[in-house]
Amino acid sequence: MAHEHVYGFVEKYCHENHRKIVFTIICLILAVFVFFLTISIGKYELSFGESYRIFVDNLFGNGRATTENMIVWEYRVPRALMGIFVGASLAVGGAVMQNLMMNPLAEPYTMGISSGAFLGAVLSITCGISIIPFLGGDDATVLNAFILSLAPVFLIVAISKFRKTTPTTMILCGVAIMYAFSSVSTMLMVLADPEHLSDAYSWRVGVLGKASWDSLMLVIPSMTILIAILLLFAGKINTMSIGDKGAISLGTDPYRTRLVCLVLVALLTAFAVSFTGTIGFVGLVAPHIVRTFIGSNNTYLLPACAGFGGIFLLVMDSIAKVISETGLPVGVISAMVGGPLFIYILVQRKRRIWY
Repeated sequence: MAHEHVYGFVEKYCHENHRKIVFTIICLILAVFVFFLTISIGKYELSFGESYRIFVDNLFGNGRATTENMIVWEYRVPRALMGIFVGASLAVGGAVMQNLMMNPLAEPYTMGISSGAFLGAVLSITCGISIIPFLGGDDATVLNAFILSLAPVFLIVAISKFRKTTPTTMILCGVAIMYAFSSVSTMLMVLADPEHLSDAYSWRVGVLGKASWDSLMLVIPSMTILIAILLLFAGKINTMSIGDKGAISLGTDPYRTRLVCLVLVALLTAFAVSFTGTIGFVGLVAPHIVRTFIGSNNTYLLPACAGFGGIFLLVMDSIAKVISETGLPVGVISAMVGGPLFIYILVQRKRRIWY
C-alpha cells in the first residue's frame, strides 16, 4: 500500500508538471500567433496573409519599396515586438515582486520606478533638461527616464546596506519616494508650456507607437538577458515564499536574494518604461491570471508570465489602435481592462494569491 501511495503521488506530481509545461508552451505559441495577428490590425487595412508575407519577405531581405511594406515593417512590426518584450518584462517583474514582497498588490512599479521615470521624462519634455549633457529630443527623454527610474531602487538598496529592511519597509519606502517624485513632476507640468503637456501625458499612460528598430536593438537583448537571469533565481524565489526564517533554514540568504532580484527587476522595468512610458496593470494582473492555471512555482510561473504578458499587452495594443480615429495610448486600454479584471480575480480567489 505504501508503494502504491508513493507511486500515486509521483504520478500526480509528474502530471501537474506536465500540465504546467504545456500551459507555458501554449502561451509562447499564442504570443507568436498574436504577434502576426496584430501586425495586420490598424487603420490601414491589410489581411493576415499579406502582413505575414511582407514580414517574411523583409526577414529574408526581399522587402519592396511600397506603402504596405513601410507600414508593416517600419511601424507595426517594431511596435508588436516592443509590445511582446515589454509585456513579458512587466509580467515577469510583477511575479517576482509579488513573491519577494509576499504582497498581492506588488508590481514592477512598487518601488517608485514609474514615478522616477516620469520625472525624468517630464524634465526632458517640458523643461528641455538632459541629465546627460548635449543630448536632446527623444534620446534625452529615454536616458532621463532610465536614470531616474533607477534612483528610487538604489536609494532603497543604500538604506538596506545600513539596516536590514523587511518587505513592508521596502514597499513603504517606495511609496514615499513615489509621492515625492510625483509631486515634483506635477509641479513641473503645472508650470510647463501647454503645448508640451500632451506629450508628457501620453508618456505617462504608456504608448508603443514610438517603437523603432534602433530602440529594439537595445531593448530585446537587454530584456532577454535580465529575464534569463531571473529564471535562474526561480528556486531561491520559491524559498522566499515560506518567509525569511524558512528561507535561511534552506540555505538562502533572504536579504541578499531580495536585493539582487529587486535590482534585476528595476533594470528590467527601467528598460521598459524608458521607451514606452508607464503601462499599468500588466505587471499586476498577468501573474495572478497565470497563477490560477499553474500555481506559484516560479520555475514554471516566470516563463509562463513572459508569454502571457506579451499576449496581454499585444491584445490591449490591438484594441488601442482601432478604438478611435487616431487610436489611444495602450496604457489607457490596459488600465480599463486590467482594473476590473484584477477586482474579479481578488473576489474569486479564496486563498492567499501570491504563493
